[in-house]
Amino acid sequence: MRTIVISGSASGIGAATRSRLERGGARVIGVDLRGAEVEADLSQPAGRAAAVARVLELCGGRLEGAVACAGVGPQFEPWPTIVSLNYFGAQAMLVGLRAALAAGNEPAAVAISSNSSTLPGAETPLVDACLAGGEEEARRLGATLGGQACYAGSKLALARWVRRNAPGREWAGAGIRLNAVAPGATLTPLLRAGLDHELFGPAIRNFPIPLGGFGDPQQIAAAVDFLLGADARFCCGSVLFCDGGTDAMLRPDSY
Repeated sequence: MRTIVISGSASGIGAATRSRLERGGARVIGVDLRGAEVEADLSQPAGRAAAVARVLELCGGRLEGAVACAGVGPQFEPWPTIVSLNYFGAQAMLVGLRAALAAGNEPAAVAISSNSSTLPGAETPLVDACLAGGEEEARRLGATLGGQACYAGSKLALARWVRRNAPGREWAGAGIRLNAVAPGATLTPLLRAGLDHELFGPAIRNFPIPLGGFGDPQQIAAAVDFLLGADARFCCGSVLFCDGGTDAMLRPDSY
């Protein structure tokens, strides 16, 4: 039986992924603020350390998969928390569980990025601050940039972290496949909160989706399941856009 840890497992894409993996016979260890086997705040360094320690205890130091899904949207305040959770929380969990993944059978890890990472305005000094490991500086910048820049920048940094690290000795070299999924607008509690927001609601509703309508969490879960599974054995450092065609429409010549 595969043992897979999922952060953000109590709702939205994380909950859908959990349900799908459990139906497939996997044992899932959930991490969330509440309603999970491991209850922790991944926006805080102490919470990350406690979560990793508890997951390692529960899995006996061996994992077949890890999904970094916990996150908040651009409407969340204070803005620096978006950066701390979406980038630093995800990156710290994956790094903290790397040794347990290396001990597992055909291990794989998936980070949840976003197609917002490729939109205009995502590229700011915040991205480099995240990748340099400077959480204090990233939070300082985030406080000046606003929610959308924090969200898009943190997701861009996470995708770049995956791309930079996946082929390296500590991931591919240790037999661990590291990839990312970049969802588009998906009907989750996070998106509903955005739809209710005075500023972000109209922008979300007018966002172009060639296939029409918002995504379903189960559709994103299917993409995550694929990247965790044996059919994706040759995927390493990939960012899989699962967004109804939005990225292709807006960036047709980028691939």
